[in-house]
Amino acid sequence: MLSNHLRHGIETARVAWSQLPASEDLDGEEEGPSVRISGTGVESLDYEVIENFAYREEQAQRGKLYVGYYVMLKWVLSLLVGVGTGLAAVFINLAVENFSGWKFAVTFSIVKHSYFAGFLVYILFNLALVLSSVFIVTQFAPAAAGSGIPEIKGYLNGVDAHGILLFRTLVGKIFGSIGSVGGGLALGKEGPLVHTGACIASLLGQGGSTKYHLSSRWLPIFQSDRDRRDLVTCGCAAGVAAAFRAPVGGVLFALEEVTSWWRSQLMWRVFFTSAIVAVVVRSAMGWCKNGNCGHFGSGGFIIWDISGGQEDYSFQELFPMAIIGVIGGLLGALFNQLTLFLTSWRRNYLHKKGNRVKIIEVCLVSLITSVLSFGLPLLRKCSPCPTSGANSNIECPNAPGIDGNYVDFYCSNGKEYNDLATIFFNTQDDAIRNLFSAKTFHEYSAQSLLTFLVIFYSLAVVTFGTAVPAGQFIPGIMIGSTYGRLVGMLVVKLYKKLNVEEGTYALLGAASFLGGSMRMTVSLCVIMVEITNNLKLLPLIMLVLLISKAVGDVFNEGLYEVQARLRGIPLLESRPKQYMRHVTAKEACKNQKVVSFTRIVRVSDVVSVLRSHKHNGFPVVDHGRNGESLVIGLILRSHLLVLLQSKADFQSSPYPSNLKTGPVSVRHKFSDFVKPVSSKGLSIEDIHLSEDDLEMYIDLAPFLNPSPYVVPEDMSLAKVYNLFRQLGLRHIFVVPRAPHVVGLITRKDLLAEETEASATVELQPASVRAPHREPRNVGRHAQHLEGPLLDSLLTQ
Repeated sequence: MLSNHLRHGIETARVAWSQLPASEDLDGEEEGPSVRISGTGVESLDYEVIENFAYREEQAQRGKLYVGYYVMLKWVLSLLVGVGTGLAAVFINLAVENFSGWKFAVTFSIVKHSYFAGFLVYILFNLALVLSSVFIVTQFAPAAAGSGIPEIKGYLNGVDAHGILLFRTLVGKIFGSIGSVGGGLALGKEGPLVHTGACIASLLGQGGSTKYHLSSRWLPIFQSDRDRRDLVTCGCAAGVAAAFRAPVGGVLFALEEVTSWWRSQLMWRVFFTSAIVAVVVRSAMGWCKNGNCGHFGSGGFIIWDISGGQEDYSFQELFPMAIIGVIGGLLGALFNQLTLFLTSWRRNYLHKKGNRVKIIEVCLVSLITSVLSFGLPLLRKCSPCPTSGANSNIECPNAPGIDGNYVDFYCSNGKEYNDLATIFFNTQDDAIRNLFSAKTFHEYSAQSLLTFLVIFYSLAVVTFGTAVPAGQFIPGIMIGSTYGRLVGMLVVKLYKKLNVEEGTYALLGAASFLGGSMRMTVSLCVIMVEITNNLKLLPLIMLVLLISKAVGDVFNEGLYEVQARLRGIPLLESRPKQYMRHVTAKEACKNQKVVSFTRIVRVSDVVSVLRSHKHNGFPVVDHGRNGESLVIGLILRSHLLVLLQSKADFQSSPYPSNLKTGPVSVRHKFSDFVKPVSSKGLSIEDIHLSEDDLEMYIDLAPFLNPSPYVVPEDMSLAKVYNLFRQLGLRHIFVVPRAPHVVGLITRKDLLAEETEASATVELQPASVRAPHREPRNVGRHAQHLEGPLLDSLLTQ
């Protein structure tokens, strides 16, 4: 009978789960070439180098001095990104800690005289801060809402959403985070700090903001999406390093979670940027220790030193720790699904009613949060302060508005504290530090922890997706540390002879929930070790992370992937789908109609095609010697718009221009074709041409990319997918199988000249060695070598 009830319960839970929307059902909100995100279109980025005539001429004119300056500038900008992100983090933490300190100090001083007056002041204080945050987002910077990590992850995956890296977004993210976190909402400032670092990096890469007259002449040198992408990657790592004071964790976060393309040179710059952030933050902490930062004190800048906690663990504890991992996976997956359901409902129904509804919604959530956090501690009786020697170094009760354990909230006796108020009436950083603290046995009751877990989990689900900057790192740590401490209390009761610390289990619970929700492993493991300063717990953190991620993956994707799909960001995951292995490239594009241009094209034809099609790349064909059509390159839509607007390359003759005289270098520079950062750029509707202009011609040969990536039509779609993602492409030509082979490039052709000579001599037998060294050409070897030697060359 018990098995029947269990089976029935599992089936009921499965039916309830299936009724929630899955992320796959919400892929994009509109059909068409441009997916919509928050009311604006997203567009792919051109990470591929366009090797047109202007680019090659510009590269030929650059000497070694310019290359050195270019490399030096990359390092200088990485330095500035680290300094800027570190200062932004200092400012946000100072503001949040001081606003919270003032709020708690004023509230507690008023509560001594009138409970209702203190309650009203507390609500109004929170409401004012939250209202400032939602007003900034709705009226000034709509792209600043949310954590920003899904959008930045999409940018580094090759998708640009308009407005996510603008100066107004940076301002909205900083001040909006101060209002939402300082206002007591169940949100964190760590996710927005990642977006803040990316915005700072992007603005430095483009030389500032021209709209707000904050630009420099010597900085706008990063004119390719590839260089901007690398700098934004440094900004993402800097944001994590500043949020958690975890420089190595920041590097690994950028590597594991947000970037799609990685190089060893980029690793050095990202590591350098994170190190600079650590120096800036530590310098600010040292300055604040002298009392120069108001209510900041030792709070803020998440670092929970539990090195004085549990020194060792036994094999008996591995089972409850594994249970923590399972709980984290289940609660994390449920959190992802519930936030997906609520966010989709908001986008489809609630937020379509305008900004006024968004403001009312956030104010209502703030009101509910304030009422619960102020009213629930009254339902709990005050507990006497501990008298054991283990807690002698901790003050009890603690003064209000100062970080620490044992908060006195409406207690009649002077030596009592309220355990639920110890969590609610602290900043989230301080509350987590209290939950992680060692030598604080029986500080919290199981009833208080369960109450806080249910309430805060519900508030985090409801608050996520509102029109304010919102991170989920800290709420996730709060939730996980609560049920982790509950398990720790149970272990203390069961294993009375073991040296068990409840704070250790709180740390493992925090790691398990983040692993179950965000599905991070390596970077999260390093971050947790860095912020707790306890390397001995590394194996345990690894254990709960692996278990929670495995359990969560059974139900849905990670939080950032789910939110990215909901926002219509077309992410390319690291591996292709299984069905792609049975589909060829020709079959994948058989329903597409290829729109191409001839080399000499009439201006009116270009305008007609651009108005009737939304494609961003067009093949260019020319007639060969035998009259057959040959693909000679790829022309981008943005380049065509630049040519139409300038009119400098219009010609009356329908014959090709002579590239040898170099007219392009006089009329255009490569920088003329650069699309503005995070901007829609030119539109065909913005260009006005006369009747005479429409009858002119353009020779597209100087402006096209003569070497686009090409795949044969029978290549599997899985292989095309890997090429597309690993190379960061925007277009791939699918062509019939080539009739003949010009040559073959092997690893030896890509090595330095010094090493090629010895490698060639070793491969060639005496019968085919040439008396003098000829130019390297694999086609030559293929013509003269036969038998096993030729096979060895072809298999390299």
